[in-house]
Amino acid sequence: MSGGFALFIVGWIVIMVTLMAIGGFFMFRKFLKRLPKEDGKSIIDWEEHYVDKTKHMWSSTQKEFLEELISPVPELFRDVARQKIAGRIGQLALDKRKKKMSQDLIIEGYILATPKRDHKFLIKKLEEKQIDLAPYEPLLERNYKPSKPRSV
Repeated sequence: MSGGFALFIVGWIVIMVTLMAIGGFFMFRKFLKRLPKEDGKSIIDWEEHYVDKTKHMWSSTQKEFLEELISPVPELFRDVARQKIAGRIGQLALDKRKKKMSQDLIIEGYILATPKRDHKFLIKKLEEKQIDLAPYEPLLERNYKPSKPRSV
């Protein structure tokens, strides 16, 4: 066996083990989210519950607004992000006893459902849509700096 072919085989083995480890990590995370908690429901079960309970509260324009907010998420993860964010928004709507969804509720739910490291993408998207971020500053990251000055 030549040295080049042996090196190719070793490289291929390293690539395959790495890809399997990455896939296994994401599968394990999904498995942990499916495990039931103390109340008998898993995280994903609760997300689905809130989405189902509030399905009738969404108008088509609000669904489009949510899609615009989710657009920076890579296509591969967009369905998972949509489910998580819509579940959090639904939970907020039920907790606040709202009759229908509002833009403020959608933005607040998006902020609460999104990790702090991803808030910069949300801030950028809201600034593009010229939405005032002042009411949401307590929910956003402490080191938040708008890209352009806001008028008061």
